[in-house]
Amino acid sequence: MAAVDQDIRLDIEGMTCASCAMRIEKKLNKLEGVQASVNYALGTASVHAPADVPVEQLVQTVEAAGYGASLPQPAQPPVDETAGLRRRLIATWVLALPVIALSMVPAWQFFGWQWVALALTVPVVLWGGRGFHRAAWQNLRHGTATMDTLVSVGTLAALAWSVYAMVFGRAGMIGMHHHFSVVVEPQEAADAIYLEAAAGVTAFLLLGRYLEARSKRVAGAAVQGLLRLKADEVLVERNGAASTIPLAQLVIGDVFRVRPGDRVATDGVVIDGHASVDASAVTGESVPVEVGPGDHVVGGTLAAGGSVRVRATAVGADTELSRIAALVETAQTGKASVQRLADRVAGVFVPVILLLALATLLGWWLIGGDLTRGFTAAVAVLVIACPCALGLATPVALLVGTGRGAQLGILIRGPQALEQADAVRTVVLDKTGTLTDGRMSLVGVWAADGDEQQVRRVAASLEQDSAHPIATAISRDAAGLSPVEDFRSYDGAGVGGVVEGRPALLGRVGWLREQGIDVPALVHGRVDAEAELGRTAVVLAVGGQVSGVLSVADRIRPTSVAAIRGFEALGLRPVMMTGDHRGVAEAVARQLGIHEVHAAVLPQDKAAHVSALQQQGQKVAMVGDGVNDAAALATADLGIAMGSGADVASDAADLTLLRTDPVAAVDAVRLSRATLRVIRQNIGWAFAYNLAAVPLAMSGRLGPMVAGFAMAASSVLVVLNSLRLRRFR
Repeated sequence: MAAVDQDIRLDIEGMTCASCAMRIEKKLNKLEGVQASVNYALGTASVHAPADVPVEQLVQTVEAAGYGASLPQPAQPPVDETAGLRRRLIATWVLALPVIALSMVPAWQFFGWQWVALALTVPVVLWGGRGFHRAAWQNLRHGTATMDTLVSVGTLAALAWSVYAMVFGRAGMIGMHHHFSVVVEPQEAADAIYLEAAAGVTAFLLLGRYLEARSKRVAGAAVQGLLRLKADEVLVERNGAASTIPLAQLVIGDVFRVRPGDRVATDGVVIDGHASVDASAVTGESVPVEVGPGDHVVGGTLAAGGSVRVRATAVGADTELSRIAALVETAQTGKASVQRLADRVAGVFVPVILLLALATLLGWWLIGGDLTRGFTAAVAVLVIACPCALGLATPVALLVGTGRGAQLGILIRGPQALEQADAVRTVVLDKTGTLTDGRMSLVGVWAADGDEQQVRRVAASLEQDSAHPIATAISRDAAGLSPVEDFRSYDGAGVGGVVEGRPALLGRVGWLREQGIDVPALVHGRVDAEAELGRTAVVLAVGGQVSGVLSVADRIRPTSVAAIRGFEALGLRPVMMTGDHRGVAEAVARQLGIHEVHAAVLPQDKAAHVSALQQQGQKVAMVGDGVNDAAALATADLGIAMGSGADVASDAADLTLLRTDPVAAVDAVRLSRATLRVIRQNIGWAFAYNLAAVPLAMSGRLGPMVAGFAMAASSVLVVLNSLRLRRFR
């Protein structure tokens, strides 16, 4: 038997920009049979590799590139990893602000001010910016260059030039004044110092890196919030006694208690008690659900009222909460096609910028005859050209969009789903379980004598022991049932028996006539009218006379009409597909305002119908329950699986909904399109910024400190734009 390929996730340490991610990705992809995708925003690598490639080889490959790699560790309490960076940032700004102020305002430049500024600048550049220098040195050792190379070379060059000018030139003379300008101006090389550029660039980039790290932590809060829903301890019953144990010690089959206010420890089945369970944090369902014996409960949900005893059916990584978090994290590691283009650009960007900086220096010096302006412009080019915004454009938007989706009960499988959601123009909806409740319900009772409760009670008494869907609909929730004597069932026709001492029959009109019951034309017309509405009507006869008519139907969900209108507002043409006969299907379609219906379609034929629509040149989305619609979901350009926990791990769907609400499918498409729109905005901004900023810096129209501010601002802008998705409703 051939070995099965493996999917491995690695946590990566030491990445500081998109170029780092590209370098690691290239190294991993050089291994035979390995396909790797490195996510800078998450600090992870997703690797698909042959079974004979050991994890140690992958880790060594990453380490050979100058970075750290390890397998993910078990979930730990969240740690604020920005704390150390925040302390360094504060100290750097405390030292850098006086340097910037003194350099920009000649009136504040006291005798010997430049030496004080130098004393403040050295720790800012060497200590505050040591992360840039350390990464640049690592890159140099491995024969590569990243954004840190640009920053390190730029700030160290500015500091070194300033020291040279002060020690060997006239810039260190007591009483010398320095004029600050946004635009690079000509001056004698021996008079030029760049302390404000060295200190300001370091401080601004460190601020940008801190805001970027903090924003990414906020962006990933949704998934962390899901994982924090897990209970730490559980009250378990063992050997006839109840005791509190750590959740990790719970095993399948254990019986545990859930008290009011407790979180359900893990997935399980209620064996005793009743409770109101709030599942909003897991599924996005706003209304609490009443559960009792036999009902399934999901770990992480909250018992808002009542108490239950639950038998555990899944623990650890097999729980629905863990699978949801894993699905979201997997989606966040993907790349949209537009991001793959940006990655290719980022991979060659840094070497190109180094050459452009050198060309700028030589051009100003050899052609313009001004070494000082050439040096200043070259430093500005190095600083402003950093491709960080390109690297953040997709992953941060994905991080926020998929996290927000998880909060709303919408699981997005990856960037490809976003692109397909933007392209689809036809949506095929399964009827049963998607647009309707998926079970028969009693929707109407008519009584010949006006006593509808009596008709309902007698009919429910006859049907109380039957498992037929119509019988279940009639007897469900009925009260005051009477015992039935001499009960008889007639397959596909009806039932009969003696209720409260009187013979009673319940069934179809034709069968009742065969039993000698006279069915008035009024009753027959009512039955026909119900059929035109897509309902099934049965007639009750008591004591040989027609007593009433009961109508059952697969009830249309209250939000289905709103969902159809929502799809149309998005420019999608709704098509209904069902295995029901045409009469029922068309009746439901009329109520929903759907004009195209495919009825009497077998589950195995649904995929063929989707393919037929695609062959007509249509991009098709399929919305189904994720079980008997699996083939059609996989065939469609965009598969949307609606359902509860059972469908979360379905490989057929691109989008999975944790709520059985068709409006959630509309929200899923809206969120997908919104996320893709933000990604495109980010990529567009990042490209436009670099294309415009580099020529400006080369021309001497931007000083190094302004360039540092602009570069940091571009990355923060991309992150802030992505964070707008957190407000999606």
